[in-house]
Amino acid sequence: MTPLLETPRLLLRPLELADAGQTQEIFPHWEIVRYLNAKVPWPYPPNGAYTHFQDEALPAMARGDEWKWTLRLKTSSERMIGIVSLMKGETNNRGFWIGLPWQGQGLMTEACEVVTDYWFNTLKFPVLRAPKAIANTASRRISERQGMCVVATEERDYVCGRLLSEIWEITADEWNARRANTR
Repeated sequence: MTPLLETPRLLLRPLELADAGQTQEIFPHWEIVRYLNAKVPWPYPPNGAYTHFQDEALPAMARGDEWKWTLRLKTSSERMIGIVSLMKGETNNRGFWIGLPWQGQGLMTEACEVVTDYWFNTLKFPVLRAPKAIANTASRRISERQGMCVVATEERDYVCGRLLSEIWEITADEWNARRANTR
């Protein structure tokens, strides 16, 4: 079960099939999808969000393999502005996107703080890894701010093509020591 999470500015609500309509409105923009995994279809189909939620995202959540939240500003909680996800796996445990009007405001950094803490201190996983295209500067900055380190470099397939990527990592001990030092 994926719980409701909060940050100072955001409500992170568990993903529901009803969120597909708003996702379909704000997600299919090249600036958002270009550095996402190549399994994201492009051009994005008219029913892409609904199909993905119904066939992949919600079943993975029900199995306990993934935790997905919609991001909503507390000041307008009816409006979804992005998604952040946690996933079981060896080299990819967190992913996210945020709509264009809300980029560059530190909102995804805020969301990543609370979900990363959930990963370590509720789910009790020992390490979190997140692959990033080296060209994806904004996403890399979030990992840097969280104290993550690059542990590997490899090529990966993204919507925009095959790119050099970094695997960023932080352990539960590193995370909790960092959190203790920032309080």
